[in-house]
Amino acid sequence: MFSILSGFLITLIAYLCAKPINKKIPQIPVIVIGMFFVIGLLFLFGIPYESYMQQTNTIFSHLLGYVTVALAIPLAAMRYDDLPPKAIISILVFASISAVALPMGLAYLLHMADSTIMAFATRAVTTPIAINIATLLHAPVTLVILIVILSGVIGAAFSPLILRHINDERASGLALGLAAHAIGTAQAWQRGSIAGRYAAFGMAVNAVFTAIWLPTFILYLQNM
Repeated sequence: MFSILSGFLITLIAYLCAKPINKKIPQIPVIVIGMFFVIGLLFLFGIPYESYMQQTNTIFSHLLGYVTVALAIPLAAMRYDDLPPKAIISILVFASISAVALPMGLAYLLHMADSTIMAFATRAVTTPIAINIATLLHAPVTLVILIVILSGVIGAAFSPLILRHINDERASGLALGLAAHAIGTAQAWQRGSIAGRYAAFGMAVNAVFTAIWLPTFILYLQNM
């Protein structure tokens, strides 16, 4: 009988196996390597993915909230006196709106269903907040999780190429946090502590800002 403990052990083993590979190939995020190990272990032991997901989803979904709150720890070590307020606000507003408008516009042009278009609206924020926004907008939660994870994986995977000429850790960290949220933040910590803190800052502030304006704006349009 597959249990929560079995699912947790499979996930832990996959993570421990993925870490040394990630150190040799830092361009590939740990979560991507870990996913392949999880798939391999499930195939090796003949465990259906549905059973694994059913047993582990509850505990890991619950832990996601604590992990998100724990990001406040590196933020407490940041120095905010050297942040240019006007530039930060401008970047935040542009990043938040464009990260919502572009995927929603593409989904609309491809004639996708309204619920699917709403799911693409959550692309800009990390998973726990995206799930709450999806609930408010009546978007399919499974699709929302997939979109958020894929956007984070793609952003983190291509970040070494895109940011190769950017030497300022503050700029690279902020870009990773805004574009690739949690996975990008993990990737930023591999670049350095400064990049990691700014990535956490960008992800957290963008998530709060988007969680306020996006549902308010969408629900206002729907009630017009």
